[in-house]
Parts: sequence; structure tokens; C-alpha cells
Amino acid sequence: MNIVEIAPELGHLHTAIVNCYFFGRPGAGDRNWVLVDAAVPGFAGSIVRAAARRFGRGARPRAIVLTHGHFDHVGTLGKLAERWDAPIYAHELELPYLLGEAAYPPPEPRVGGGWLAAMSPLFPRGPFDFRPRIHMLPGDGSVPGMPGWRWVHTPGHSVGHVSLFRESDRALIAGDAFVTTRQESLTASLINRPEVHGPPAYYTPDWGSSWESVELLSALEPRLAATGHGPPMKGLEMRMALRELARNFDRLAIPRRGRYVERPQVEVADIYPPPARRSPMAAAALGLALVMTGAMVLRARR
Repeated sequence: MNIVEIAPELGHLHTAIVNCYFFGRPGAGDRNWVLVDAAVPGFAGSIVRAAARRFGRGARPRAIVLTHGHFDHVGTLGKLAERWDAPIYAHELELPYLLGEAAYPPPEPRVGGGWLAAMSPLFPRGPFDFRPRIHMLPGDGSVPGMPGWRWVHTPGHSVGHVSLFRESDRALIAGDAFVTTRQESLTASLINRPEVHGPPAYYTPDWGSSWESVELLSALEPRLAATGHGPPMKGLEMRMALRELARNFDRLAIPRRGRYVERPQVEVADIYPPPARRSPMAAAALGLALVMTGAMVLRARR
């Protein structure tokens, strides 16, 4: 697995069903680059090897920055942060879910359709505990280790979700504020055809805030959209599709029914009790194994 350059000093790595991103020039060396999001469990070795090829053998990141803390964005986080002795940064509203204090809201497998949506109850929702390496993103909007970038609060998919934006070339790392595949569908995830969609429906607990976040990101007029799921997209076609999503989010993204359509989770204080005690990463491994089994079946049929 190799990192693909998608903008100056910005690289993309696709792992299973999710992306992670690398900021820093090739050959930057130790503590001169940043990892954005940390994929699903089982890919720590792939990420380490890809980083070594891009930045140099033994090169550790200056920081690991999270768009949010869902399991498919923190699956290798503990291993990587320990191996690299790297600080982790997230929005302050996301911290309860990353400090072992709160579980994420339960998924809604009935919305969106597709196999990944149906499998979502198997995905772990925490609490995750990454103490003592977790830090709050700076209040001035800067991103540690990423000069020229700023973080933008884009809640909806999670209460502390952020996107990262670089004004100089209008590059956007959107996390799951919106995505470029129909993530609920395993088939769509495998085909990986670029198309703008709302956030993964089965894991989005606040559709009103999500709509406002998409409107905010569309207003930035990004030239590159690097999302948590789906291939990076560039150019006018992407911007037009994002504008359409922002205008008609209620029709294109919000489910007709579902627990979070009727009762959004809008406050960190709206805490859900943790699920029955089990190993979060074991649950993630089981869910991912089932996803990959389905993928192999679909490929065989194709």
C-alpha cells in the first residue's frame, strides 16, 4: 500500500473501507509530518510502512489529528500513538468519547440501506480511552504540525467533528461531514466510483447540524475534497455536486424516518450508556471480517 499524492504535501491512503491522510513533503524526516485519522483495526503495519516510504525510515509524526473518533477513524490509533510517541488532537466536544467517559450513540442500521448499514450494530462505539496522549485542538483554529491549514467545526456526524481546510489551494479534508461514495453500501464502497453523498447515515445522530456543516463546507468552494470514505474528488463537477447536496440535503441525505430524525443527539451531555462489556477492537475485527467476507463474495460474483 502506497500513499498517493493528491495535493502539495498531502497524501492519501485507502485502507479497507476508510481513508487516512498524510501531510508533509516526501522525505520530510522525523517529526516533520502529520497523520490525519487512523483507519480501522489491522492496518497499523500498513500505515507505518507507507509513512516510512514517504517520509523516511523511522520518521515519526509531529501529531495525529482526528476529524472525529468513530471506530473506523481510530482503529489503529492506540498502537500508532504508542509506537511513535505522538500526541493526538481532537475537538474538545469529541474528548469525552476519546477519554473513556462516553460511548457514541448507537448506530441506526435501518437507514440508508446496504450491507454496511446492516452490519453497523457490530461496530464498536466505545468508550475509547487514549489517555494520556489526547489533546484539545487549539482554540485559534490552527492545526498542530500543519501550517497553512485551519480546522472548522462541522458537527452532525459526531458532535465534535472537524474538517481541515487550506486556503492557499482550497484543499479540504472533510472527514465524514460528507463522503464521496454511498458508504452504506458495500458494493458502492468496493466499486469506489466518485460521487458526492451525505455522511454515513447509520452513524449520523444530528441531521440538522450535519446539513449546516455541509452548507458551510460548500461555501468554502473547495477545489479538492478528501473525505473519510470514497476517492478524493477535484474540480467543478465536485463543487457542483457539493452545492446540490447543500441545497437539497433534506431530499438527498436525511432519511425519511429513524431515531435520530425524530430525536437528534445534539449535546455531549446526551450520553448513551456503554454497550455490554466486550473488547471494542475485537468487535471491530469481527465486523471488519464480515465486511471483507462480503467483499470477497461480491467480487467473486462480479
